[in-house]
Amino acid sequence: MRYAQLVIGPAGCGKSTYCSALAQHGVDIKRNIEVVNLDPAAEYFNYTPIADIRELINVQDTMEDEELHFGPNGGLVFCIEYLLENSDWLHDKLGDLEDDYILFDCPGQIELYTHLTAMKNLVKQLQDWNFNVCSVFLVDVQYITDGTKFISGTMAALSVMVNLELPHINLLSKMDLLSKGAKKRLDRFLEPDSHFILGDIETCGYSAFNTKHRKLTEAIGKLIEDYSLVRFIPLNLKSLESIGDVLLTIDNVIQFGEDQDVKTKDFEEVEPDDEDT
Repeated sequence: MRYAQLVIGPAGCGKSTYCSALAQHGVDIKRNIEVVNLDPAAEYFNYTPIADIRELINVQDTMEDEELHFGPNGGLVFCIEYLLENSDWLHDKLGDLEDDYILFDCPGQIELYTHLTAMKNLVKQLQDWNFNVCSVFLVDVQYITDGTKFISGTMAALSVMVNLELPHINLLSKMDLLSKGAKKRLDRFLEPDSHFILGDIETCGYSAFNTKHRKLTEAIGKLIEDYSLVRFIPLNLKSLESIGDVLLTIDNVIQFGEDQDVKTKDFEEVEPDDEDT
């Protein structure tokens, strides 16, 4: 069995930084964690990938091609579809070693995960190659510290979960940049309460939209609270304990190391003592 994290999320949420930190953490704990760059528009990242989609196709090429002439978003979609059509290239780069643990650093175009099929097809390909895959959805914590933003981030995470149909972890990135006051407010969103969320939205000020859709907002908040559909885990990349806790959580989700934990023991048949008969 092989293992993979599909690291996804909006542009600027810290996906590449997360991959770099996790790869370095693997070195520190003497564990091999590799990274694959799947962002054809990436300009810089602080890790050495075992495969880089830009060697196959670059988003700039699709924009400058006289026949294609895509914009940035269309170019990204085309690049992922082109990767799928040339999956042998990726297969050769990945090799076929057992117990591989690979992070796939994905593009920041949210449509790829919420309603298009390209990333879902990529997941199917990885599963055919014997990968246990988990989606890791990063959200910048600074965009989720009030009720309206929390609802928005939660719905985006839920859309990804429904579309990809994978074991799923939501991470709040850039925790180290939050002020103490913002961290206290955030605690209420980590265990969401529908009444608090609704009250927080109302305190943001009157708006015709909030008034008109109050019942819808309340229903969404209640759904999140009652069914625990979406939970966010804080991630502070400056804390080794935080990185270790997140990695352990994801390992459990993708069943990493379960085979190593299973130990069998041979028992010899023992003749019962006379006293036992």
